[in-house]
Amino acid sequence: MAPTDETGQAAQQSSASGTTPPARPPVGGAATNGRMPRWLPRAMVLALALVAAFQLGSWAFHQLTGLLINILIAFFLALAIEPAVSWMASRGMRRGLAAFIVFIGVMVVSAGFVTLLGSVLADQIIKLIEGFPEYLDSVINWINTHFKTDLKRVDIQEGLLRSDWLRNYVQNSATGVLDVSAQVIGGLFQLLTVALFSFYFAADGPRLRRAICSVLPPARQAEVLRAWEIAVNKTGGYIYSRGLMALISGVAHFVLLQALDVPYAPVLAVWVGLVSQFIPTIGTYLAGALPMLIAFTVDPWYALWVLIFVVIYQQFENYVLQPKLTSKTVDIHPAVAFGSVIAGTALLGAVGALIAIPAIATLQAFLGAYVKRYDVTDDPRVHGHRRRGEGPGLLTRARTLWARRPGAERPGDGGSGSGSGENSS
Repeated sequence: MAPTDETGQAAQQSSASGTTPPARPPVGGAATNGRMPRWLPRAMVLALALVAAFQLGSWAFHQLTGLLINILIAFFLALAIEPAVSWMASRGMRRGLAAFIVFIGVMVVSAGFVTLLGSVLADQIIKLIEGFPEYLDSVINWINTHFKTDLKRVDIQEGLLRSDWLRNYVQNSATGVLDVSAQVIGGLFQLLTVALFSFYFAADGPRLRRAICSVLPPARQAEVLRAWEIAVNKTGGYIYSRGLMALISGVAHFVLLQALDVPYAPVLAVWVGLVSQFIPTIGTYLAGALPMLIAFTVDPWYALWVLIFVVIYQQFENYVLQPKLTSKTVDIHPAVAFGSVIAGTALLGAVGALIAIPAIATLQAFLGAYVKRYDVTDDPRVHGHRRRGEGPGLLTRARTLWARRPGAERPGDGGSGSGSGENSS
C-alpha cells in the first residue's frame, strides 16, 4: 500500500522534531553494533578464578598427603584404644590421664619388642659374619670336588677387593648413608605426629564429637554418633581379636621352637604372633621366614619342621580359630577381606592394608543398619543343597537309573506276562 498523506505528515513531523520511536532490545542478550556483552568479562574472570582455585587445591592436597595419611592412621589408632580409655574414664579417672597411660603402655611394649628383635638380628648377623670364612671354605671345597677346579679363598678375596663392583657398591653405600639417615629421621617424625594426633583424638573424643554434632541437625547427629559407635566397636574388636590370636599363635610357635631347641624362642614367638596377625594375607608366611632361617642354622631339618608347622597352623587358624573369635567383632567374608586389603594397598600402601579390614567392617555394619532385608525364598538353589526329606534320596535315584538301563526288565513286566499266560490257558 502507498502511504497516505496523514502518515507522511506524521513521519515528517517526528523527523523534524528529532525524536524516533524506541528500538527493541536485542534478543538473547546479543551485543549491539558488534560490542562485547557485559557478562563475558565477568564469566572469563570467574572461569580463571575457578581454574586457579582447583590448581591451588590440587597442589595443597598433594603437599599434605603425608599429613592426611598420618591423621587417618591416628584416627583409627584412637578408635582402637577408645574402649580402654572410656572404661578407665568411667571408673573416675580423667580422660587425658587414661589416654596417656594407654599410650605409655603401647609404647613400652612396642619399644621392648623392637629392642629384643633387634638384639636377635644383630646377634645372628655377627655369628654369620664370624662363620662366613668357614661357609666359604665349605662351598669352595664342594665346587673343587664336583667340578675338578682349583679355587682358593685367598684368590677369591683378592678378586673381590679389586673388583669394580665392590668399589661402586662402597661409593653408593657411602652416599646412601645420608638418605637412610633422612628416612630414619622422617620416620621418627611421622611416628611422633601419629602419636600426638592419636592422643588428642582419644583424650578429646567427646569434645570432638560435640564439635561435629554442633553443625548438624538433630537427625544427622544421631546418624553420626551411630556411625562413630560402630567404628569404635569394629576397630576395637578387630584389634583385640587380633591380639588374642597373636597370643595363641605366639604360644603355639614358642612350644615348637622350644621343643626343637631353637635359640631365642620367646622373641621369635612374639615376632610370629604379631607379624602374622597384623600384616594381612601374607603375614603368616612372612613371620615364619625368620624362625625358619634361625632354625636352619641349627639343623636344616628343623627349618622344614617349622615350615610344616606354619602351614598347618595357618589352616587351623583360618578354618577353626579365626571364625570363632571374629564372628562377633569383624564379621566379613574372607573374600571381601582379601579384596579390601588389595584395594587398601593399592590406595595407601602398607597403611591401607592395615586399616582396610576395620574400615570395610565399619562400612558394612553401617550400611547393614539402613538396608532393608527380606525373607529368602525356600529354594534349593538358594540353600545350595536339598534338605533332608525333600525329593528322592541318592539310593533311590541310583535304583531308578539302574532300572532304566537298556535291556533291563521293567517293574511288573514278569507279572503281566504270567497273568496273560494264565488267561490264555
